[in-house]
Amino acid sequence: MAAFGIATGGSNWFSALALGVTLLKCLLIPTYSRTLLFQRFSVIFTDALFVYAVHECCKCIDGKKAGKELTEKPKFILSALLLWNFGLLIVDHIHFQYNGFLSGLMLLSIARFFQKRHMEGAFLFAVLLHFKHIYLYVAPAYGVYLLRSYCFTANKQDGSIRWNSFSFVRLISLGLIVFLVSALSLGPFLALNQLPQVFSRLFPFKRGLCHAYWAPNFWALYSAFDKVLSVIGLELKLLDPNKIPKASMTSGLVQQFQHTVLPSVTPLATFICTLIAMLPSVFCLWCKPQGPRGFLRCLILCALSSFMFGWHVHEKAILLAVLPMSLLSVGKAVDASIFLILTTTGHYSLFPLLFTAPELPIKIILMLLFTIYSISSLKTLFRKEKPLFNWMETFYLLGLGPLEVFCEFVFPFTSWNLKYPFIPLLLTSVYCAVGITYAWLKLYVSVLIDPPVGKTKKQ
Repeated sequence: MAAFGIATGGSNWFSALALGVTLLKCLLIPTYSRTLLFQRFSVIFTDALFVYAVHECCKCIDGKKAGKELTEKPKFILSALLLWNFGLLIVDHIHFQYNGFLSGLMLLSIARFFQKRHMEGAFLFAVLLHFKHIYLYVAPAYGVYLLRSYCFTANKQDGSIRWNSFSFVRLISLGLIVFLVSALSLGPFLALNQLPQVFSRLFPFKRGLCHAYWAPNFWALYSAFDKVLSVIGLELKLLDPNKIPKASMTSGLVQQFQHTVLPSVTPLATFICTLIAMLPSVFCLWCKPQGPRGFLRCLILCALSSFMFGWHVHEKAILLAVLPMSLLSVGKAVDASIFLILTTTGHYSLFPLLFTAPELPIKIILMLLFTIYSISSLKTLFRKEKPLFNWMETFYLLGLGPLEVFCEFVFPFTSWNLKYPFIPLLLTSVYCAVGITYAWLKLYVSVLIDPPVGKTKKQ
């Protein structure tokens, strides 16, 4: 729909559409209800692709750890973690989006790589990328893996590249897939001379570093630290209050702003930071090949790196890492630990999307059910290994409870509620940013210390 709006006239067309929808809502209630039903049922219908993708992913899981009971089998646990994912449920079926359909395409492309059906995986990702450009964040993992493990058909005994095994035919085949999908997707816009309009909307750099609610990433910590420094500077009379913009970062508006004490961040700076954060994972994928699991780890790290350092990141972008991390969680205890920290923190960071009173018990109960099941099932799966959490991780995760109580039940009744209404969002963002950063670093350490596969592989 957004693409159609771009092709038919841009912002003026969207303004007219918004006005039309408002009029329909006020004057034609039955028509509006039918539109709402179409939106809801289209989400449910397209989730069929997600269910099929989960089925295919479960085929790729090693069943050696399978217990006697069905509920203790890795495939059952994985299917539950994906199909009943709390974040995906509230974002698609309450907040309303089509992330299940898009995530299904991504998971299906990952499954095809595990099944050594590389051309299908490449085609699915190319289609996915033209559905939603946020998946450009994980494109480096796809590109490097296909070049390393598909275009080069063999490795040496030590895992390094056998250069004479390069296949130009496979490279051309991949290039042809990308070209045909891109031509079909962008051709109409090119014919209508609308490509500049498309790219201006795909990369809205004028919207500012952070979203109205700060995504829990590095820039949330950076902006919060700048806010603390500005308060200290004012108290010590080191800063001129007349030169400090009031509530520029915490106004809840989508706009550009300048930091007060720390250097302001530009889109170029976020791009460089994201690129630097991704490079070690991409380097490991090239130099320490570990097959599809190595690709999956690189994909998750690329997703997390872009979430941590990207420009104007939305909080729901964390699902781009949470869902594929589910596949790793049933393989190793260390991955299960990272998954639980990332998922619990990332899901809690989505709470501000549901801000009305009737939604409060729904989101709390649903998250508790999913979190309790995730922890208990993975603890059972890895019961013969060391505990999934150390004392520090346990203390941090338990801290989400008091944070929720303060934000929802205590702060609204304090005198600060009118003067500093953004504090609950600020606390949520900063607290969750600590957990997501920790999970990102822990996964990176795990990837860097893992040895490469030491035998020759034929793709």
